Amino acid sequence: MAALSSLKSNRSLWQTVVMFSLGFWLSGMLVLDALIMPSMYVSGMMAESEFASAGYMMFSTFNRIELLCAALALTGLLAIFKMHKDGAPRRSAIILSSILLIVASIDTYGLTPQMSALGMQLDWFSPIAETPAAMDGMHAGYWALEAVKLVFAAWVLIWCYRDRQVTSAQ
Repeated sequence: MAALSSLKSNRSLWQTVVMFSLGFWLSGMLVLDALIMPSMYVSGMMAESEFASAGYMMFSTFNRIELLCAALALTGLLAIFKMHKDGAPRRSAIILSSILLIVASIDTYGLTPQMSALGMQLDWFSPIAETPAAMDGMHAGYWALEAVKLVFAAWVLIWCYRDRQVTSAQ
């Protein structure tokens, strides 16, 4: 009986880790994308020559936090799956969590450095140049990846919440 209780508490612990990391990630993503970036745009900070380096610092830090949250969520789901081989969590939750880790890696090691490199002004004596045309495509890619992260993370979080309710009712 003690082993069964321990297994249930371990599952509950991992569900808490997954739910906390996804909730933290989603809230941080929404604050950054819905509050900080629009306020920077409205205030004119994005037109400043130093914005590319400041943006790189901010986004690279947040992207690494995203990687940590995605890794914690995937680890937690794999641990729950290992403890419960009856299909909980569903394989789709693990697949979506893996995709979240891949998308966070693309943001961290691909998109953010490229966008910063395009926006960086290396010649301090020339006037501020217009935003490169390739930046528009990268912004579209960034927002598409943000939408994927939002939908997939919310789906996995909702699944974990529902599974936790079912588990605690038993």
